[in-house]
Amino acid sequence: MDENKIPLREDLPNETKWAIEDIYATDELWENDLEKLKGYAEKLGSYKGRLSESADTLYEFMTLDDEVEVLASDLGNYAQRKSDENTRVAKYQDYTQRFISAVVSINSECAFASPELLAISDETLESFYAQKPELMLYKLSLDRLRKQREHILSDAEERLLSMSSEMAQSPEQIYSMFSDADLKFPDVSDSDGNVHQLTHGSYIPLMQSSDRKLRENAFKAMYSTYGSYKNTAAAILSAQTKKLSFYSKARKYSSNLEAALDSTEIPVSVYHNLIKAVHENMEQMYKYVRLRKKLLGVDELHFYDLYTPIICDCDVKITYEDAKEEIMQSVAPLGEDYQAILKEGFSNRWVDVYENEGKCSGAYSAGVRVHPFVLLNYKGTLDGEFTIAHEMGHAIHSYLSNKYQPVRYSDYVIFVAEVASTCNEALLMQYLLSKAQDKKRRAYLINYFLEQFRTTLYRQTMFAEFELKINEMTENGESLTEENLRTIYRDLNKLYFGDDIVIDEEIAMEWARIPHFYYNFYVYQYATGFSAAIALSRKILSGGTEAAEAYKSFLKGGCSKTPIELLRGAGVDMNTTAPITEALTLFGELIDELEELMK
Repeated sequence: MDENKIPLREDLPNETKWAIEDIYATDELWENDLEKLKGYAEKLGSYKGRLSESADTLYEFMTLDDEVEVLASDLGNYAQRKSDENTRVAKYQDYTQRFISAVVSINSECAFASPELLAISDETLESFYAQKPELMLYKLSLDRLRKQREHILSDAEERLLSMSSEMAQSPEQIYSMFSDADLKFPDVSDSDGNVHQLTHGSYIPLMQSSDRKLRENAFKAMYSTYGSYKNTAAAILSAQTKKLSFYSKARKYSSNLEAALDSTEIPVSVYHNLIKAVHENMEQMYKYVRLRKKLLGVDELHFYDLYTPIICDCDVKITYEDAKEEIMQSVAPLGEDYQAILKEGFSNRWVDVYENEGKCSGAYSAGVRVHPFVLLNYKGTLDGEFTIAHEMGHAIHSYLSNKYQPVRYSDYVIFVAEVASTCNEALLMQYLLSKAQDKKRRAYLINYFLEQFRTTLYRQTMFAEFELKINEMTENGESLTEENLRTIYRDLNKLYFGDDIVIDEEIAMEWARIPHFYYNFYVYQYATGFSAAIALSRKILSGGTEAAEAYKSFLKGGCSKTPIELLRGAGVDMNTTAPITEALTLFGELIDELEELMK
C-alpha cells in the first residue's frame, strides 16, 4: 500500500474492515427494521394518560421503551457506521437522517411520559413496586427522572422540545459535512521537495515528522485552510452554543454547563476544580516547554514543534499486528478473561483499521449490543498504537456493561468512559517502559508519556476552558465572531504554554478543527478520566488480583450507580482534586527524569 496515497475503501483488505454485517446483513433488513421502529410511535403513544392506572400498565410501558432502545441502537449504529465508512456516500447520510426522523417522531409521541411519571405520587409508586416486583428493575431509572422535577416541563412543552430535537442536530451535522466531507487541504512539501497528502488522518503523523519544514508547511496549510472559512466556522460554532443556551433556559437551568453535567449526575464543581487545579500547576507545563525547546535545539519553539519526538531515531514503524500483540501483553495484569475479550475483538473484525477516501476522521468506539465497533485511521505510529489501546478500552467497557447490565443501565455515561480507555493507555505505557532497556528508548517513551499529559490533561482542560468561555459569552448575549473566537483561543494558548513558545497566528484557528466542541461539554472528561486512570493503573499494577477485580467490577457497572460512586468503588474519589494534583505531580517527576536521562 502506497503510504502517501489514501486508498479507496474497496481496495482495502476485508479483514481490516469492521464486520458491519453483524448488525444487519443487508440494507433491506435495515429498511425493514426502520419501518418496525416507526410502528413503536403508535404503540407507545397508546399509553398516554394511563401510566398511573396500574403497576402492570407502567411495567408494560417501561419494557416497551427498552425494546425501542435496543432496536434504535441497532438502526442508528448501522446508519452512522456506514456513513462514517465514507462520508461522501449520500445513501447512508440519508439513512442517518431517516433514522433521526423516526426517533424524533417516537420522542414526540412519548413527550407525555416524563410529566405523567412525575405526577405519580410516591405512595402510588411504592404500591406499584409491592404489587409487581419486576417493576423494581426500573426504580433507579424512575428515581433519577423524579429528581429532575424542576427541569421537566408540561406535556405540550415537552412535545415541542422533542419536535425541535432533529433541527437541533444541525450545527454538528453541518460541521461534520463542512470539515470531514467538503473541506480539502492542499498537498504539502518536505525539505527535499517531496509532496505529501494532507488530510485529517495524516495531519498528526506529519506533525510528528523529524522534518521541520514539512511540519511547518502542514501546520500552516491546515489552519490557513480553516482560516479561509473563519466566518463560516464561527457561525456554526455560534449556532451550537445558542442551541445549548436555548435548551438550558427552557429546562430552567442556570447555565449550559449545569444542564450538561446534571444529565450525568456530575457536580459543576468538578469542572471548575479541574480548571483550578491545572491553573495551579501551570509551572509544570512551562518547565516542559522549556525542556522541549532546549532538547530540540531551536532558537524559537513553535506550535508545529510540539508533536515531533524530542528523542530522534526511536520513532520506529509499528505494524498493526505488533501493536495488537503489545497491547495484549500490557493488559495481562487485568487477567486472562480481559485478554480473551480483547482477542475476540481483534479476531472478529470489531475494528475498522485504516484510512480510506471519505472516511470519518479520528477514532472512536461505538458500543453496539451485538459487539462494539471501533473506528481507527491507523498510520503505524506509537500514537496510533496508543489509540488502539484507548479505543479497545472503550470497547471492552461497552462489552462488559452490555453483558452484565440490563438494557436500562448498560449505557454508561461519558465521565467514566474516558477512565476505561485511558487506563488501557497507562498500562501499555508501563509495559513498554518495563521492556525499554536502552536509555534512549526509555527517554523516547517518557517523552511520549509527557505528551499524553500535555495533550490530555493540559490541552483538554484548555479546550474545556474555551468551551466554558464561549458558552458563557452566548448566555450573556455576546456575539461569537471569528475575531472573538480567535482572540480567546490565542490568549488561552498563551496562558497554557507560557513565554517560551511563539504564539503562531495560525494556532488561533485551531478551535475550528476540533469536533468535540459540538459534543456539549465533553472534553473536560478526557482530563478527569486521565487523572483517574493514572491512579487506577497504579493500583492495578501494585494491588494484584483484588485491584484488578475491583476495576473490572467498575467496567461491568454501566450506569447502575452515579459516576462518582462507580469510581469510588474502583478506588478513586473524583469528588476531590487529589487525582488531578497527583497526576500533575507525576508529570513533573517525569520531566525531571527525562532531563536527567538526556544529560
